[in-house]
Amino acid sequence: MKLKLRLLSGVCLILTASMLVAWVGADEADKVKVGEQAPAFTIQSPTGELTNEDLKGKVVLINFFATWCPPCLKELPVLQQQVWENYKNREDFVLLVVGREHSRKELQEFAAKKGFDLPFCPDEDREVFSLFATQSIPRNYILNKEGKVVYASKGYSTEEFNHMLEVLQTQF
Repeated sequence: MKLKLRLLSGVCLILTASMLVAWVGADEADKVKVGEQAPAFTIQSPTGELTNEDLKGKVVLINFFATWCPPCLKELPVLQQQVWENYKNREDFVLLVVGREHSRKELQEFAAKKGFDLPFCPDEDREVFSLFATQSIPRNYILNKEGKVVYASKGYSTEEFNHMLEVLQTQF
């Protein structure tokens, strides 16, 4: 009986330690947090090269995704319908849909195949993504007109997306 109890205690200790390591690691994956200034970045948008300095005075929504990511594929149509269609004509709004590890050509083919007209931006070497996080997509960041992060999320759920929309609406 004592042996079983010791074995069970050991297993519990290992599981607890594993969960703690995973929890700490997940937090370390987030390099940028709400309330911080967005890191300096340069990205190729459909309209040309942009830096975060070019975006000052605009509300910016950055979406990181990959074409092979199932949650991303659920989120993109909603992003197009509920964000892009409603805000694309605002001069004080920029949407950057960043294809992590994708080339411009891959993104153009993906958009054509799926019927998206989102402003896709390639990030072939994770240069921009790595400034914001080390892992996990989809990710969304809203930057206010001063370049400060006012919203950050990872993963996709209807509830969280709706919360993001609420935060976005408060920035105008």
